[in-house]
Amino acid sequence: MPSARPVFVVTGPSGAGKGTLIKGLVERVPGIEIAVSATTRPLRPGEVDGREYWFLTDEEFTRRVAAGEFLEWVPYVSGHRYGTLRSEIDRIAEDGKVCVLELELRGAVTVQDEVPGSVTIFIAADVPELERRLRDRATESTGEIGERIELARSQLEQAHLFRYMVRNDDVERATAAVAAIVECELAMSESSALRPRSGRLSG
Repeated sequence: MPSARPVFVVTGPSGAGKGTLIKGLVERVPGIEIAVSATTRPLRPGEVDGREYWFLTDEEFTRRVAAGEFLEWVPYVSGHRYGTLRSEIDRIAEDGKVCVLELELRGAVTVQDEVPGSVTIFIAADVPELERRLRDRATESTGEIGERIELARSQLEQAHLFRYMVRNDDVERATAAVAAIVECELAMSESSALRPRSGRLSG
């Protein structure tokens, strides 16, 4: 049975570049796999169940929450729910891969509290840069962007709750920093697994 590896959680405000850094991490560090979240939002054209998301009905999502099958889940302002199934973490571990989660702050705190050995990485960016990135996306109205900026300000103040903080003011540098954290934590995990347990020696 393979030794348990850390579950890595990347979190931070909208516009911080979490997805971009995770994509760079996957390209740099072998054996990384991004956990696929579950959602109640409808399947969009071109999407595949189990690739972008696990698409569940409201009834199925509720049933699985009640059964304790979710590690964490959150409702969004859209009315749809998103979450991480425990089975997804198990699947990645059984495949011998290293699991990476991209989560909102609330979900990241839940995983940090409930998953032994989890490693949380908070991605930060200056507020003007967050605002620029959100406006460049052009997927939200001006009012929604303003709300996201205010939310980002409060979220940046919570960076101290997490194990590591990486400032994404340069994508290449930030990606290298995240990769270095992951590689260091994996090396420490493997070293700990190889270390013999202490115990009484027979004379």
